[in-house]
Amino acid sequence: MKKTITINLGGLVFHIDEDAYLLLEEYLKRLGDFYSGDMNSSEILEDIEARMADLFRERMTSGQEVITRTNAEEVIGILGYPEDLLEEDPSAVYENVKRTRYRRIYRDPDNSILGGICGGLGAYFRIDPLVFRLLFVGITLLGGAGILLYLILWIVIPEAKTTAQKLEMRGEPVNVSNIGKKVKEESGN
Repeated sequence: MKKTITINLGGLVFHIDEDAYLLLEEYLKRLGDFYSGDMNSSEILEDIEARMADLFRERMTSGQEVITRTNAEEVIGILGYPEDLLEEDPSAVYENVKRTRYRRIYRDPDNSILGGICGGLGAYFRIDPLVFRLLFVGITLLGGAGILLYLILWIVIPEAKTTAQKLEMRGEPVNVSNIGKKVKEESGN
């Protein structure tokens, strides 16, 4: 028999066993210490917690209601440790990262003129968004279907709101290193 604890992680409620709780508590403390000198530390930690919550939600099977130490170790392995950020070779950080998701299409609010559809498609396909903008204008001039297509995509494609979603949109691994870099980049803009 194990003791379970109810936690709020990234705005979601989870039941977690005591061993996993202690592991996550230590991990989050190490991250907090690592980012303590950064003026964006609270935002970085919130994004990391939101990503952890997403990963835990993916791992909860239909019969499983409690997060175990194994689940916690797996999620921490995906996100990486703060010490990984101090390595000389940044590419070495990504060699051990196991992706759970691949690139996803989102509307890009950072590179949008109207709704972010062309910016999101450009980020997903790694093409300049101007190509998609010209394509929509061309389709509109030829038959008027470009506007309808754009509106349908605007409704269907979700907006990339979180840092994790923005990283997924570009096909980058969603880990501690990239979340920290992205938050710092966004605060600089």
